[in-house]
Amino acid sequence: MALNMRQELRMSQQLVMTPQLQQAIKLLQLSRMELQDLVRSELLENPLLDEQQELGSHAEEPVTAVEMQDGLDNQRDEGGDRSSSAADRAQEIKVDERPKEENFDWEAYLENSAYAPATGSGVRLDNEDMPSLEATATRPETLAEHLMWQIRLADFDSVEEEIAEFIVRSLSPAGYMRDLTVPQIARRSGYSCLRIEGVLRKVHNLDPISIGARNLAEALWIQANHPDEPIEDPLVRAMICKHLGNLEKRAYPAIARDTGEPVEEVYEASKVILGLEPRPARAYAAEEPQYIVPDVYISKIGDEYVVTLNDDGLPKLRISGFYRGAMGQNREAKEYITERLRSAQWLIRSIQQRQRTILKVTKSILKFQREFFDKGVEHLRPLILKDVAEDIQMHESTVSRVTTSKYVHTPQGIFELKYFFNAGISRNNGDDLASEAVKTKIKQLIDNEDTARPHSDQKLVELLLADGIDIARRTVAKYREQLGVLSSSKRRRLF
Repeated sequence: MALNMRQELRMSQQLVMTPQLQQAIKLLQLSRMELQDLVRSELLENPLLDEQQELGSHAEEPVTAVEMQDGLDNQRDEGGDRSSSAADRAQEIKVDERPKEENFDWEAYLENSAYAPATGSGVRLDNEDMPSLEATATRPETLAEHLMWQIRLADFDSVEEEIAEFIVRSLSPAGYMRDLTVPQIARRSGYSCLRIEGVLRKVHNLDPISIGARNLAEALWIQANHPDEPIEDPLVRAMICKHLGNLEKRAYPAIARDTGEPVEEVYEASKVILGLEPRPARAYAAEEPQYIVPDVYISKIGDEYVVTLNDDGLPKLRISGFYRGAMGQNREAKEYITERLRSAQWLIRSIQQRQRTILKVTKSILKFQREFFDKGVEHLRPLILKDVAEDIQMHESTVSRVTTSKYVHTPQGIFELKYFFNAGISRNNGDDLASEAVKTKIKQLIDNEDTARPHSDQKLVELLLADGIDIARRTVAKYREQLGVLSSSKRRRLF
């Protein structure tokens, strides 16, 4: 077969992800805080974007530089006198806002202001001039900073301080030294194991006590032997050394057999051990609180529910006309402003489309989960993304992006939009029940159980089956672990 070269024309269609479309898809999955950061960034980069300031209903809107420029442009284009009226309006506002100093009683003003607290600079500041509480708050002290402050004030020499700092920087978030051993520290630092062990013991006695322990038993033993408040009970010491495994399982009879003590004494000793701190750095390991601002509100008015978007805190964008007259005959300036104008218009449309999509999805969820909003989580229905996508005639991926990191304020509380999508659990009467509703029922059964004889996972299966919910034991165990509930052996209370 001969090989030859030829030219052919073909027509084809394909979907191309333009930068504008990629931006619109990205906006859908952004959280509220991320969207605010993006808008603030665009306001700094795009000169044609302007933030519309909200004014009170009784306040007269001041003339801005944009309106003044628009007036000049309109006068030049149409020959009208709108710019002069705008200028007159601005002049009137300036005249109205001019402070009236005539007949002002300065003596009375100074007499009433004499009791104001003096500032460091000798200038009196009103409440509006003072910085906000958020501006004056500082970050909390870290565990490493707290320990190093104590080390520098204690009787550590320069070598011991160097070793102690190495130990402090190697601590886990819980306050343990698990990733490194004393021989490893000795090889890295060049000092002997004996000296490092001595420094480590001094670190154990810093605040918080037992910091730098290598395991739970050592941490509890250090706390039990605290020089200020030692625990003299030999049973407590024996349980810390040899019976932590049985104590974790609440196997009090096994501990009693091994120690020869009555079960009552073992139980009292266990309460002393439970009062110790298993995580020495707990006070410094707390995460910063994450504040949630709802993206949408569902309010009940009479017998009907009303869905409204939460626009508070979101900048209201508009196209600035200030640069309209800057184009002139300069081609490069005209191209730049035109490009920025298209980008600003697309961003505004994308944000508006994002808000409309969130509103559509929320209304669809409200339609499917009406019983939840009326009666509570026990009546949550099974729901999948496909159901909402078909209802609002959008793709499932769009619904998934919209429900990511979006929160709704309802009469039942604040929930993430993804909370309403659950798998179905079959019931004997033919109606399916959402998995979250099943978790709630399991939690209620555990809360109402006898603590001396807690329900096992199999017992929970039988109780749920009596309520018409057919569920496997391994599923009950999975839901119980997701709820953070211990097994029946660890929930048992003998006394």
